[in-house]
Amino acid sequence: MLLQRQTQRKYVKESGPENKDTGNPTRVTEVLDSLIESGFHEINRETNGLLLSGFSAGLDIGFGPLLMAVILTLSPGGYGDLGTELLLASVYSVGFMFVILGRLELFTEHTTVAVMPVLDGRASLAELGRLWGLVYVSNIVGGAAFVALIVTLLPDVGVASPEAFETIALSLVTHDFTWLFAAGVLAGWLMGLLAWLVTAAQETTSRLIIIWIVTGVIGILHLPHSIAGNVEVLFGVFLSPQISAMDYVSFLALATMGNAVGGVVFVALLKYGHVVRGGD
Repeated sequence: MLLQRQTQRKYVKESGPENKDTGNPTRVTEVLDSLIESGFHEINRETNGLLLSGFSAGLDIGFGPLLMAVILTLSPGGYGDLGTELLLASVYSVGFMFVILGRLELFTEHTTVAVMPVLDGRASLAELGRLWGLVYVSNIVGGAAFVALIVTLLPDVGVASPEAFETIALSLVTHDFTWLFAAGVLAGWLMGLLAWLVTAAQETTSRLIIIWIVTGVIGILHLPHSIAGNVEVLFGVFLSPQISAMDYVSFLALATMGNAVGGVVFVALLKYGHVVRGGD
């Protein structure tokens, strides 16, 4: 049955309509095939390449939380003010634009993308675990390096106040464990959808808009994204006495588990099952 499904999808991909200018998928089966090929390529990528790409993603995604702190510092409003909330959600997306359009390795994308070849029988759970582990650790280390750099330069930069970083971090850690996990599932679900939609998009402009909308939703709902949130909460640990290392560890553990469940269950499993059962 697996060979039959793969053969059917191969036939559709070769015979179906395709955008000749971009080569991007135009049918849902082609979107799935593209995700499977992408995930399979990343699973088989060498360790050093994954670590460097993941570290770079952890660094780049930090620009979103940094810009959020700048907006909170300069804006007369704060959380709860519609204009400020919209601005914060928009700049939150900037880091994701850098990472996704730059084709860097991001853990919350791979909770969907890298799962596809496993579901298709082309990769093992051990291989998936290796990819997840390398990307996740390098994302976290990259984010920590970004925080250390900005905290070191902060007194001289003077564009964001410590109180702004504290406010951002408190919006994530002042919740119970149930909320952190459940909201993390929603964030992982949205990131899985983002991976699917970006693959289906026809051009860079449409991908940019999709990234802005989806990650803006995560931002305006204040959902815990494990990699961006790693930067947001670490800033609070360094700059605020109200946020402890235990707050950081609890946040990161629950957000990570929630993100993984959201991306795997609500996107990877459902989308794969939908397509291989004749969704096209």
